[in-house]
Amino acid sequence: MNWAPYKKGFKAFLQLEKSLSAHSVEAYLRDIDKLTNYLESNEEALSPADISLQHLQSFIQCIGEMDMAPTSQARIISGIKSFFKYCLLEQICTVNPTTLLPSPKTRRKLPDVLSFEEIELLISHINLSKPEGGRNKAILETMYSSGLRVTEAINLKISCLYLDVGFIRVIGKGDKERLIPIGSDAIKFIKIYKDTIRIHQTPAKNCEDILFLNNRGKGLSRVMIFYIIKDLILKSGIKKSISPHSFRHSFATHLVEGGADLRAVQEMLGHESITTTEIYTHINREYLRDTLDRFHPAFKKNNLKND
Repeated sequence: MNWAPYKKGFKAFLQLEKSLSAHSVEAYLRDIDKLTNYLESNEEALSPADISLQHLQSFIQCIGEMDMAPTSQARIISGIKSFFKYCLLEQICTVNPTTLLPSPKTRRKLPDVLSFEEIELLISHINLSKPEGGRNKAILETMYSSGLRVTEAINLKISCLYLDVGFIRVIGKGDKERLIPIGSDAIKFIKIYKDTIRIHQTPAKNCEDILFLNNRGKGLSRVMIFYIIKDLILKSGIKKSISPHSFRHSFATHLVEGGADLRAVQEMLGHESITTTEIYTHINREYLRDTLDRFHPAFKKNNLKND
């Protein structure tokens, strides 16, 4: 059975209707490829309309026997569910066979949270005597100040800086734009980098508007940010599992622990669902206890007795 027309339509749906990035679209299509490869290997010439829950359960059992991680299995199932929702919308199918298809339980591992002091310590080990030092300081200050994803930070454009009013415009997942406040320290170091370091560089073609450049005048890669942070971790002696995403996670955690409204944090992070924000914003037990002590009547009463 030739699924090429269905995959082509699904690809257009993801690009136009869902506004997903090219990377996400390819990931979804790979998930469908896994299903069609399984069907072909079992010599089952079925169209999407012929697929039943039993077929999908057999497929899930098959990938489960490959010692595939639960997170990988969950991603594949999510891709297949999205495909059959599309088929239902386009009337390719009259019934969605994935309705009762369960996903494996996954435990999302959160990155370590850096305290404000640890972030300051990490940034203090940047060598500012080198041109890239000023750039790196501006990048990390911006990532922590505004909770940017790595991709958002390296793609930040000069034309998207509104530093006079304390905002930056960020293009996030699915090419969705959002305005985010930016802190005074980040503004200060962006200006220093832009006016005293970047001004002496000649941007490569199509990189004229990219804020953060490498020594060849091109935009930085995600891998480069990983290397920068890895080097600073070694120099600072911090014994935590840290990645560029730790800055974003710390940004959200510190906001929530400081009493910020979760909806406001969701907006700044660019999350479509509040449940995603809840996963990222780990709240420690001390904060929960402090919240009860300050706001719950029974706890406040006990504190008055102790006084």
